[in-house]
Amino acid sequence: MRVHPHLFFELLAYLVAALVYWRRRRSLGDHVSTEARWALAAAAVVGAVVGSRMLFWFEDPQRTLSQLTNPQYLAGGQTIVGALIGGWIAVEWQKRRIGVLRPTGDLFAIPIALGAGIGRIGCFLSGLPDGTYGLRSSLPWAIDLGDGIPRHPTAIYESIFMFALAFALMRFERRAVLGDLFLGLIAAYLAFRAVVDFWKPGVPLVAGLTAIQVASLVGLAVTLRVWVVRRRSIPGTLATETG
Repeated sequence: MRVHPHLFFELLAYLVAALVYWRRRRSLGDHVSTEARWALAAAAVVGAVVGSRMLFWFEDPQRTLSQLTNPQYLAGGQTIVGALIGGWIAVEWQKRRIGVLRPTGDLFAIPIALGAGIGRIGCFLSGLPDGTYGLRSSLPWAIDLGDGIPRHPTAIYESIFMFALAFALMRFERRAVLGDLFLGLIAAYLAFRAVVDFWKPGVPLVAGLTAIQVASLVGLAVTLRVWVVRRRSIPGTLATETG
């Protein structure tokens, strides 16, 4: 039986991310109880699914309006930017509800980066139907995905970036203040998407920017604001000592 590359690499991404997370939690410890961690994980999953779908719908509002009676379309699309932002919002809401006051995302930063890097390989191998292809390009590394047009391999750009980001986070980890790894992941990825999406086809939403680019820039501004506030209020506890 032939397994679709998108499904294979998506499952591999989840597996690798989970294994890396559990290994890091055992070796570094966790200042969050297991019960609270499961509650936060559940909120992250729900928020990621909702955020991913909603941002996908805004990528092409007219198409979405025309597909309101098509459950397959409404349930099928997803974006990593929406998943990260939606998951983050849901976790912060859940933290307030259960009384967790300290940052909790550092243990997930490196697993998320590695998982996203692996998952994008599946997007690239899936070709044009995946919808993550780039615009026409004359660069030497432009790739024809089957329609006779050499394109930016944007999925590969993203995969390389996420692996490099995971490596950078590992190098930065010993000097990081609690909460910095996760904020670093979010800030770096959103900044990357705001730029790389200029090389992807998309429907402009505001000022020539797509919905993903707008969400990325807004999310980046919020991330930097949170980082500044935390730097003023959180003691310099190393992330490696607290999880």
